[in-house]
Amino acid sequence: MNPNEMRVIARIHNDFPTKFGIPHQSNRLDVLKATIVFEKEYRVRDAVRGLEEYSYIWLLWQFSEAVRDGWSPTVRPPRLGGNTRMGVFATRSPFRPNNIGLSSVKLEKIEQDPVLGPVLHISGADLMDGTPIYDIKPYLPYADSHPEAAGGFTDQIEDYRLEVEFPELLMEQIPKEQREALLEVLANDPRPRYQNDPDRLYGIAYGQKDIQFRVRDKKLQVVNVRPFNTLLR
Repeated sequence: MNPNEMRVIARIHNDFPTKFGIPHQSNRLDVLKATIVFEKEYRVRDAVRGLEEYSYIWLLWQFSEAVRDGWSPTVRPPRLGGNTRMGVFATRSPFRPNNIGLSSVKLEKIEQDPVLGPVLHISGADLMDGTPIYDIKPYLPYADSHPEAAGGFTDQIEDYRLEVEFPELLMEQIPKEQREALLEVLANDPRPRYQNDPDRLYGIAYGQKDIQFRVRDKKLQVVNVRPFNTLLR
């Protein structure tokens, strides 16, 4: 193997089979649980010795759904409506020269599985199921936290939540252990920021279900739930 080649050391597993609906940043939704399973070569107990002493970790990962030839020096951040261009290095756009993402997530616990080796249980991740991870590092509060830091254009973006109407008969089709997290995902408004058509029907894949909904006047109404595996991927 080329010593300069990035190696996938692990992959994340969660309830997001597609990228639609994933939070725009990590730690926005703490109820989102996931596991990190190491590739066979890295399933070594000693490799995570001492990691349990940290409450947060950094993940260096690949935007695996955004790999393409070439790159652009400017991008259109969805949170600015999709029309304003910003420099790619002034954003966290996935369309970067090296398609690399960086996220801090909460480390809930480390499980020693007899087959999979050390499995990391985390919360608050903004990654899709199966995302390749290149590296894991401890989050250091004294060095990594800067409460006084300026947030660029994100400081001017209004944050809000949607009111969610999820009919009981449809909710019964969702496994109980997934309901709280799904409601938080929907309230966080999974739509692209530049889409605001009150008659448009959206669909978000979560777990094994496709959740179809509309949004009007900051109220999200779920209109149908169907098996995700019936869709064309």
